Amino acid sequence: MNEPIKIDIWSDVACPWCYIGKRRLETALDTFGQDADAPEVSIEYHSFELMPDMPADYPGTHDAFLAARMGWSPEQVQASNRQMAQLGAPLGLDYRTDLIRMTNTVKAHQLLHYARAQGKQVEMKERLLKAYFTDGRHVGDVSELADLAAEIGLDRADVMRSLDADEYRDAVEADKELAARYGIRGVPFFVVDGRYGLSGAQEPATFLQALTKAVSDRKDAA
Repeated sequence: MNEPIKIDIWSDVACPWCYIGKRRLETALDTFGQDADAPEVSIEYHSFELMPDMPADYPGTHDAFLAARMGWSPEQVQASNRQMAQLGAPLGLDYRTDLIRMTNTVKAHQLLHYARAQGKQVEMKERLLKAYFTDGRHVGDVSELADLAAEIGLDRADVMRSLDADEYRDAVEADKELAARYGIRGVPFFVVDGRYGLSGAQEPATFLQALTKAVSDRKDAA
């Protein structure tokens, strides 16, 4: 029972629901951790590209892209933006869709693999999500990504080397292939203790139920 419960998460940096799902999971983990007997929880993020064909330097705005992709009117786009802002605000998330720089996220996913190798993947994920949805940063630009990595204490020059060399491109592709084998078609997607799959930005109570069930199953198997 001392082995940590692992949560594998497939998500994309450009996924607003992934940001909400992250916060809701963290809320559940805060409650779960209040039990002195609860095992530790480890988290690993896996790559999933919602828009793999998106260019690194997309010339249009977020709203124009969403309207074209979904076939929505400007009013529908604004309603969607308001919904995300209203859902995010109680979780401490400030969605600034007017600042979003649309871009390809494959380099950001490579950075997340690099950060995992350095023991800082969770911190890097948080910084990338905030950079994209709140700060208006260009998370498809290698130099910008290196700046963000340096903010959480990673070696900027080595990040540049890694991203320029596509050091973790194969790892990104392996994550995507595993997602396909699991039948994952949308994100966020959470796998708790290798047993329970949860699709979407579930409420904290649902995450807590899955964690509690994982602990119970371990006890039954002991």
